[in-house]
Amino acid sequence: MNRATRRTALAVTLCSLTLALAACGSGDDGAEASPTKGDDITVGLLLPEKANSRYEKFDYPIIKKKVAALTDGKGKVVYANAEQDADVQSGQLQKMVDEKVDVLMVDAVDSHAIASGVRKAKKAGIPVIAYDRLAEGPIDAYVSFDNEEVGQVQGRALADKLDGDKSQKIVMMNGAVTDPNAAQFKSAALSELKDKVTIAKTYDTKDWKPANARANMMAAISSIGVDNIAGVYSANDGMAGGIISALKAAGATKLPPITGQDAELDAVQRVLAGEQFMSVYKPYPEEAEAAAEIAVARVRGYGIEFDSLTPDRVASPTDKSIPASLVQVTSLTRDTIESTVIEDGIYSPEEICTAKYRAACEDLGIK
Repeated sequence: MNRATRRTALAVTLCSLTLALAACGSGDDGAEASPTKGDDITVGLLLPEKANSRYEKFDYPIIKKKVAALTDGKGKVVYANAEQDADVQSGQLQKMVDEKVDVLMVDAVDSHAIASGVRKAKKAGIPVIAYDRLAEGPIDAYVSFDNEEVGQVQGRALADKLDGDKSQKIVMMNGAVTDPNAAQFKSAALSELKDKVTIAKTYDTKDWKPANARANMMAAISSIGVDNIAGVYSANDGMAGGIISALKAAGATKLPPITGQDAELDAVQRVLAGEQFMSVYKPYPEEAEAAAEIAVARVRGYGIEFDSLTPDRVASPTDKSIPASLVQVTSLTRDTIESTVIEDGIYSPEEICTAKYRAACEDLGIK
């Protein structure tokens, strides 16, 4: 099912559910519905960092807008960003519990460290939705992209680009060990890369920071030799930028294929220019809107709607069979820029095709 079909199906389902709930007033057990809240909902939103531009540019404003739309403008979002500090995020969560928000959406800096805060929220009667990263503790639902698919798309793209030549050496730059998503990306990518290329060096990058990825890459170059690196698996776009910086500093005359994830504007432009081989486009509006719908349905007590919005199941180290919504992703290459980020309105041609990239845009017919 493609993204457009999935969105249409979800819209029809929600419309049907809304009409059914309004018409018969029934909950999932056939009894009269008793929503715990009306439209005056307060959603606490905790996001992990600002280094990745998506959180401030897409996630927060989309969630805020969707909550308002679902509550006739009466619902609100209280937002805090931890800027990659797990202790700060724990304090932000406690503050929102103390302020008695109706539901929490948490994108954890550290999925294990946040578990005690999740338990405190649940004890206070506040549902917790894990957003983008699977948090430990008694969460009510999980909304993210299909992380295994992300890693598979990245690994397959790189293996195909290198024609599955086992003699070719690659560097594997994984994400932070505190992020459970990073482990899923890594495992899925390895399933596509193993026996097809030689993984000469592999790193887990602290805090996902581009500067740390750059330092790791410089170490890899020193060990392997810049001309002996046939490709780089980079788990996201920010790190890809640090990797490219290291390769250029080391005098690389031609950049090897480098993967990424998130379709950040800088990365899209690098893909356009041929500096970065590919990224993974994750439709943030679909993820953010789904999370807002799930949060509102959960706090209102609409079991039927909540169940329809969480058709998948995932397991964390602390809980099994967690209701989930896993959004599909798409490979972004030079040939798919127009059909992904431009078609979905993430970036306009004007944002992408600045003076530096205008010729490349004209070459692809992007106007």
